[in-house]
Amino acid sequence: MKIKKIISAITLAALILTTVLTGCAAKGETVQAPSETSNEKIKIGIIQPVEHPSLNQIRESIILGLEEQGLKDKVEITYKDAQGDPSNINTIISQFVGERMDVIVPIATSTAQSAAAATSDIPIVFAAVSYPVEAGLVKDLNKPEGNITGVSDAIDIKQIFDLAFELTPEIKTFGFIYNSGEVNSAAAIDQAKSYLEEKGIEYIETTITNSSELQQAAQSLAGKVDAIFTPTDNTVASAMPVLSAEAINAGVPVYTGADSMVADGGYATVGVDYTVLGKQVADMVKRIIDGQEISEIPVETLKEYKKIMNITTAKSLGAEITDKIFKNFETVE
Repeated sequence: MKIKKIISAITLAALILTTVLTGCAAKGETVQAPSETSNEKIKIGIIQPVEHPSLNQIRESIILGLEEQGLKDKVEITYKDAQGDPSNINTIISQFVGERMDVIVPIATSTAQSAAAATSDIPIVFAAVSYPVEAGLVKDLNKPEGNITGVSDAIDIKQIFDLAFELTPEIKTFGFIYNSGEVNSAAAIDQAKSYLEEKGIEYIETTITNSSELQQAAQSLAGKVDAIFTPTDNTVASAMPVLSAEAINAGVPVYTGADSMVADGGYATVGVDYTVLGKQVADMVKRIIDGQEISEIPVETLKEYKKIMNITTAKSLGAEITDKIFKNFETVE
């Protein structure tokens, strides 16, 4: 009888220990994406902060890139748009975590920061985060130490200003318009200030918190500046036609950080090809699905950029359109 009691006690203790250990593993386990040979579909959650041509182009290119990687019938993609509301970003990311996505793909800085804060287990591959170190996402671009990597859309701000002085050498004062709450914008503006200070060029800055403030901000610069610069700012980009219309009325060119912002009425930029960026993100996702560790997938940037000019805007500003322009620029109207 004593032996049976001892055996029962040992069995019960073993069951309790197993339950405890199982619970711990479930809470802290690293999520592994199913292999391609698994019958279970790989769940990928894509989120962007707002509907905008550049961000849409990235999303579409990621999806196309995954198809080109042979994953069309092997992945289940859930796409969400936060509609410009920061609280929606947190809600959507929480849903992705709760649904145990195998990979989360946040487009732009704010969504990437929210994803990083929400999970340390699920692999995250960000798209179009200009300054991932400054955003607190990684410490080492070459060897990400956590569960996050991705593709940066950072460009050399000097290239844009060099282009500006090539096209409009008479500039004496630049105007800056941006959302100071966007980390990527603040970092780009800091670079712009340093560049202009070295050149002895004056600047006036005005900040906004939402797109409804853009028209007034643009009007406040009228008559005070010779040109305007706005970085890859999602708040400005979402209402870029408003800025371009006000700038044309004031007779000043707007140099931007993204090609889509030129398509929406900006004058010119040295921009990122977001189709290529999306394909790079898709390639990273595929590598994670194949079992590669995040630490082995460095943060990537684009090495090739392109000069882009809006011909309609240029003509509205009285610029001479020559064959040289068509030879050296990708043009939009």
